[in-house]
Amino acid sequence: MMITVLFAVPDLWADYADVLPSALDAAGIRAQVVQEAEPEVVDYIIYAPSAPLQDFTPFTRARAVLSLWAGVERIVGNATLTQPLCRMVDPSLTESMVEWVVGHALRHHLGMDAQIVNPDHLWNPVVPPLARNRPVTVLGLGALGTACAKALAGLNFPVTGWSRTQKTVPGVRCLSGEDGLRQALTGAQIVVTLLPRTADTENTLNAETLALPARGAVILNPGRGPLIDDAALLAALDGGQIGHATLDVFRVEPLPQDHAFWAHPRVTVTPHIAADTRPESASGVIAENIRRSEAGEPLLHQVDRALGY
Repeated sequence: MMITVLFAVPDLWADYADVLPSALDAAGIRAQVVQEAEPEVVDYIIYAPSAPLQDFTPFTRARAVLSLWAGVERIVGNATLTQPLCRMVDPSLTESMVEWVVGHALRHHLGMDAQIVNPDHLWNPVVPPLARNRPVTVLGLGALGTACAKALAGLNFPVTGWSRTQKTVPGVRCLSGEDGLRQALTGAQIVVTLLPRTADTENTLNAETLALPARGAVILNPGRGPLIDDAALLAALDGGQIGHATLDVFRVEPLPQDHAFWAHPRVTVTPHIAADTRPESASGVIAENIRRSEAGEPLLHQVDRALGY
């Protein structure tokens, strides 16, 4: 039987128009992928929180809503959404996040800025410590956080991971809970934030918690802008408690031109490029989830509405 897949993200249609049908065909799924359809005939909805579709009530036949975004905070509270919701866990997205985190961690670990920007041609042979002497903390041990923690541990950094609930990651010291958060941050020289955005995670890094890492520590935030209290971070940077912050995500995007982060000498702004969904690999994830649904198997990456991720 032919199924109907509604692609509800008009701005991305050109990127998926060829690769998504090909992925469905390769998975043995007979499907028509359309941009418009009567709601009562739609079997699956391909979605992103930026899409114009906001009312899911008419889609009485839809068996799942498959998001193209890893983050679901802008949709998980939608009262009209009664269908199962799956977030995107794209292998390419994970790879790019690992590359961004490892690249910026090594940049700060090795002190590369002093050589890259050296207009006075200073000869200052400061030798960095070995990675095994540079403690790193990763806040968030979901798919992305776990991959980054394992990659950093593979480079011999002593890595501590923190999550709301206890996790086990080989080669990584794993902590959880409020006491665990304080332990994870205390003495860290590099802190990576990869938590989901929820009411509980907002301002995880605030005036109190930013005082816990080693003086001069580096913050890397490719996760969510609201994980950090901006004013507290700026104060910690000005006082030298935090040595540098490399930020890829912000409370308002694009980051306003007059925001203090742009001009601060200890802040690096990257324009939300740490990780992005790539159509070819994401289409494979979508096709596999539809195949599983049609076969009566559990969906991958299904969102827990109570937890919000």
